[in-house]
Amino acid sequence: MAKSLLIVCRQAPWSGPGAREALDIALAGGAFDLPIAMLFLDDGVFQLQPAQKAASLQQKDLTANLQALALFGVESLYASSRSLEERGLSATALSPTAENLDDAALTALIAQHDQVITL
Repeated sequence: MAKSLLIVCRQAPWSGPGAREALDIALAGGAFDLPIAMLFLDDGVFQLQPAQKAASLQQKDLTANLQALALFGVESLYASSRSLEERGLSATALSPTAENLDDAALTALIAQHDQVITL
């Protein structure tokens, strides 16, 4: 049985290559039917904000990659409730939809995965 993988995204989509690399890992792993989940923490929750204007920052928009996750079997998406609140983001406006977790649930989520990658 394949080991479960949790990818923790901590970077905003425009702050460097980390956000894109996390999505690339998830899509590649999903293509091979690996059990993958993604957790968006800190500025990583900005990746779930719809209608980003990446072109104005001379960046490539990650929205299509995020929407493709489900097509590759990556359907377990989580966001830190605290990170959303600290950044003034509404949990109901996320795209794609992610399950919001408090700190205790985050700890449990991390513990239940065999491998964790943080970007």
